[in-house]
Formats: sequence, C-alpha cells, structure tokens
Amino acid sequence: MLMPKSLKNPTKIPCKFLINHIPTHNEEVLPKSLIKFLLCFFLIGNCLAQKPNEKFQYHIHPAPSPIRVDGNPDDAAWESAETATNFFMVTPMDTSYSRAQTTVKMSYDANNMYILVVNYKTVKNSIIVESLKRDFNFGKNDNFLLFMDTFDDRTNGFSFGANAAGAPWDGQMGDGGTVDLSWDNRWVSEVTNDPDKWVWEASIPFKSIRYKSGISRWGINFSRQDLTISEKSAWAPVPRQFPSAALAYTGVLVWDQPPPSPGPNISVIPYAATRLTKDFQNGQSNKYKTNIGGDVKIGLSPSMNLDLTVNPDFSQVDVDVQQTNLNRFELFFPERRQFFLENADLFANFGYATIRPFFSRRIGLGVPIQFGARMSGKLNKNWRIGVLDVQTGSQDTIPKNNYAVFALQRQVFARSNVRFIFINRDAVNYSLEKNQNTYQYNRNIGAEYNLASVNNLWTGKVMFLKSFTPGKSSDDFVHAADLKFSKANFFWQWQHEYVGANYNAEVGYVPNATRNGYYKISPTVGYLFFIKNPKIISHGPKFVSNIYWDKQMSLSDRELTFSYNLNFITRATISAYVTSNYTRLLRPFDPTNLGKERLATGTEHNWTSAGFEIISGPQKHFTYTFAGLFGGYYNNGTRTNLRTELGYRVQPYVAIALAGNYNDIHLTAPWNRTQLWLVGPRVDVTFRNNLYFTTFMQYNNQADNINLNSRLQWRYKPASDLYIVYTDNYLPENFMVKSRAVVLKFTYWWNL
Repeated sequence: MLMPKSLKNPTKIPCKFLINHIPTHNEEVLPKSLIKFLLCFFLIGNCLAQKPNEKFQYHIHPAPSPIRVDGNPDDAAWESAETATNFFMVTPMDTSYSRAQTTVKMSYDANNMYILVVNYKTVKNSIIVESLKRDFNFGKNDNFLLFMDTFDDRTNGFSFGANAAGAPWDGQMGDGGTVDLSWDNRWVSEVTNDPDKWVWEASIPFKSIRYKSGISRWGINFSRQDLTISEKSAWAPVPRQFPSAALAYTGVLVWDQPPPSPGPNISVIPYAATRLTKDFQNGQSNKYKTNIGGDVKIGLSPSMNLDLTVNPDFSQVDVDVQQTNLNRFELFFPERRQFFLENADLFANFGYATIRPFFSRRIGLGVPIQFGARMSGKLNKNWRIGVLDVQTGSQDTIPKNNYAVFALQRQVFARSNVRFIFINRDAVNYSLEKNQNTYQYNRNIGAEYNLASVNNLWTGKVMFLKSFTPGKSSDDFVHAADLKFSKANFFWQWQHEYVGANYNAEVGYVPNATRNGYYKISPTVGYLFFIKNPKIISHGPKFVSNIYWDKQMSLSDRELTFSYNLNFITRATISAYVTSNYTRLLRPFDPTNLGKERLATGTEHNWTSAGFEIISGPQKHFTYTFAGLFGGYYNNGTRTNLRTELGYRVQPYVAIALAGNYNDIHLTAPWNRTQLWLVGPRVDVTFRNNLYFTTFMQYNNQADNINLNSRLQWRYKPASDLYIVYTDNYLPENFMVKSRAVVLKFTYWWNL
C-alpha cells in the first residue's frame, strides 16, 4: 500500500488517518469496530503530542557566590537568579490568576540545587498548619511543593517542599503524578515566618535524586496552597480535576548546561537496635535481642541505583491502622519499609488495586529477611528497569524462601508505557512432609500497556498475567482493562476483569481470586455542575457499579451505588448515597467475622442501604468527618454503621485525632445482635521539625485486642535517626497485658 510522502515517517502519521484506515476486502482480519477501538486506545496517547505547558520555562544558572540555607533571602547569589511568579489558580476554579502572591528563585553549584520561595500571606500573621511532622497531610497545611520531572518523560520524578511552619516534605513520583511519601533522602530545608510572608529555602544534593545525565531540560512545576482563602495555585496551570503534582502539566526547567554529575555516590546506612519483649499470656520471661545490620545505596549512574540490605530491622515503621473487616476478603495495608521504596512504582503498581502480582509486604511475613538487593532506575529516556532479590529465613512450617522480581518498562508515545514483570518465589529447603501448607515455588509473568494522553484526559490499562504453581496448569491467567475519561465537570470509566480459577499470586495481593475465578465489570460515570455561589463550588451525581459472574456466567455479586455530592469553597464536602447489594455465596461465610456459625455456600442475599458522609474544611483548629450507613445485611439482617474522625490541632506543635467505627448488626440466631467497636485515638507532638513523639491506641473488639504504640524519633542529622518505640497489647475485658515490647534503634546515614 502506498502512502503519501508526508506519511512515510510513522511517528508523524495523523491519528485520524490511522483510526479511519481499516483494511478492506482481503486485508481485513478483524472486525472493523474492534480495530477502531484498539487503534483509538493505543493512539490517544500520541495525538496532540505537544507538551501543554511548553511555554512556561524557568532558566536556572550557577550561583555566583555561596548560598546559606537559613530561610532568609539575603544571599547575594539570589539577586541574579530568574524569578518565577504570577501563579495560576487551580482550585476552587482554574480560570484566573492566584490571589496569593508567590515568587520562586532557583540556582545550583557543583553539589546541590537550591530553591528560594517567598509566600506572601493573604491575611497578615495567618498560617494554617497541622504540626511540624515530616511528610504532612497535604490538605491540612499551608504549603509550597516543588515537582521535578528529572527525566523529562512526564511520568517519574521527585517532590520536595515544606509547610508554613517548616515541616519538610519529600517523595518519589511515579505514574505521572502520584507521590510516595515513604521515600526518604538527605537534603536541607529551612522556613522563616514574618507577619506578611513565609519563606522556604532548601538545598537538594544531586546525589539525593536520580536524573538523566546530559540533558538540559527537566519538567518542573511549583504548587502553593493557602488554606486561609481556600486556594491552591501552580506556576504552570493545571486543570482543577487533576492534582497539581500532575507531571503532564509541568513547565520546563532549562539548564544553561546539563546538570553536573553527582560523582561517586555511595551511602552506607548502618543501624543498631536492641529489643526487650515479654509474653505475659504464656508466662514467658523477658527476652532481650540485639540486632545490627544496615543498607548500602550505590549510585551506578545519575539515573540508576543499587540498594543492598543485610538483616534489616523495621521496628521504626508506623503501626498499621486497624480496620473492621466485614467482607469475605483480606484487607490491604500499604508498604512502609524503606528498602522496598526506591522506584517502588516499577514493582508495586503493576496491575490494579485488587489484582497485584507483586506486593512486597508478602516478603518477610512472619519470618526475618536475611539479606536483599534491588537495582532500579532509568537505562535511558525510554527504558526503566527493576531487579529485586531477597532471601528470608525459616520458621516452624515456613521454609526459607528466595524472592526474585524482574520489571521492565518502555515509554511509548507521549506519556504511555508498556511494562513487563516476572516474579519468582522458590523454597530453598522445601520438605513436602514439613511444609504441607505451601507450594515449593510460585511464579508470575505479566505484561501491561498503560495509556496516558498528553493532557491526561484519557488514561487506561490493558494487562495480562499468568501464574505457574505445581499442580495448577490450566485456567491460571488474568486479563483486565480499563479506560477513563476525566474532565472538570464530567468523567466516566469502564473496567473489566477476568481472573482464572487457578490463578495464584503468592507474592501478590489478589483477594478476589478466592472466588475461584470470576468475570467482573465496573462502569462508573459522574457529572459536576459548577455554580456561582458564595459557599458551594459544585455539585452533582455519581454512579458506581461492581458486577461479578462465576465461571458458568451466573451472577454472583452485584453492587450498585448512586451518590450525590456537594463541594464547598472551603473544601468541605457532603455526600449522600443509596446502594443495592446482591451476593450469592461461593463458599461459607461468617457475616460477623468473629468465628461464629457460617452462612452456607450457594445462599443468596439481597439488601439495600443508604448513607451519608460529611467532611469539614481544613481551616479550623477543629476538623471532623461524620459518616453513617443504614439498611440491610446478609440473611435478611440489618446493619447500622457510624464512623467519625475528629481532629484538633494546637499549631504547630500538637495534633490530636480520634477515629471511631461502630457497627450494630442484627441477624437471626445463632448470630443474634453483634456490636463491633474500633476506636483509635492518636496524639502527635512535634517539639521541632526534627523531634517527634507519637502515641497511638487502637481498641478493636473484633480482634479482641487493645494496642498501644508510642514512638519517639529524633532526626539528629539529615536522614539519620534515633528511635525509641514502646508497644503494649491488652485484653479488652480486664486490661491485662498480653505482650509488651521496647525497642531502641539508632541509624546513621554516611555518604562516602
């Protein structure tokens, strides 16, 4: 077939030409409608390839004299730096300039890049912050954030910032704009406050970030939040339906020459920890244990990193917030362990929230990690790679296991990418007699295409997974896909899934796979009416559905939810909804999850419920969330659920929170009436921005436990900490101690 001369270069073929040119007669091999759908899906990301905010450019030059990071804009070097100003409003509306005035200057030297930000206050002497705690809650703090696309791929990057009281923020960015705040590194930040402004100054070492060597263009955007006037703004404009972190809408950071190489980049992070534990329930005596170990971070290149760990200890990690579990599947708790966080999106974001072939919290579950290695980063602008290998010890019926993961990503079109992943778990000293509850090995292989259009209006995914498990050799694969369109006032999404009956992801998170295979569709649609009102910014309906069929295409679950939502200028929200549920049980189930009698397989259950949720704006010292659910339940029963989250701050030093969840379930005998309580008060005291004390208590009568966790953290140097952690578990009925632990841990970040 001949092409016009202008179309011989495939990278310049107009999308309209490709979508409408369908093979005819003997060329046609697939239905035209299917070909059109596939072409649209894969080419949406290539249409309109011009970067939306290309004209927003900041030119960065070397500092002519030394810069001292102290929060004062009086260094002579700042006088010659270019100034970025005239921010655009993102919320509540995205059609005008910001009312909050902000100026930004940047510079660099051989080792660091510097940023100076002057945030002028809209009301003198007024700031709204929650505390001085690191990686603060974005929505509850006046803040300034920097988003850097250091590979200029509009997909990955880094974020740094601070709130108006000086609490630092840092995170690694992936998937076009999500920020993983668990990521941590060395850098310096200072904030000063005056009656009419607050100033943030920071120094970010080139060794602390990853970037492509030799390029002189990075994506960049600056975001300011001023809760006093309920406004969020950005230097390069971002449509209000997207977060200001959206890398699709970054401007351009233009270097006068490529950023300097970080040089030898090796960090050694040793730790020493001692632990005292006692099991009161079983009458055991005190146990003392001392651990030493650590991590090594090696920069193989400015964009590639190698992480090594030996005998890691994760005692400093925040305790998981417990949840009342009234469904048939296990709950999800996020990864917070530092070793697994560098370029975590390469491994952890493969698949969907409920179809994850790899979930790092499966590693080290009940057994210690002995050692591990992770290599991850950019090979070049288009290719990313991740390799992980971890060895765990053995315990009781759990054998030693080796976990290996290989991930590869190729960027295609403007912002889309293709991913490949392979996961392998192998038992090192497997014994069929001793390890009857586990397989000798489990492997997964998968590929996916992630769609992200230039302007982020279209996003989606198509993926395939296959598992390999001894004795399970058929119907062991997954297919899923979704397509989402999102404008400010209208959005819709289509998602479908198929999970085979023998699909097995032992190192993943696929709770729905316990249905023994299923088909699922999840269409969603919503609309917002924007109005001119002094209090309400928008309101509108939303419809969400989740429908499952078993392998015989018989309906097994259906959940249909219609809601109506009000969004206030103060960022308060009110929503009301009605839900219709149908369930045909595919296996026995206790509707209280307390180990009582179970409903039989094959029984059918229909019910309708209604609910509401009210969330206050973040401006007041006292904030709240109230929610309620009222209606039916399994087996013609009823369920009332009341949930609240209350918060009070004495800014910037103390933040007090109380979360409560109450369920009142009425069923026939033998369950009768069941009342479930989950209450979790929390107190965060930040003496300064490097000394934090947190106390967290959780009462959960479904788990028959009261947990108390207190943690003191002193960051005596950047990324170097001293932790003291105290944990108690109690019996709720008499408050007798079940177990107790005290941990002292010391870490030091040493750059070679």
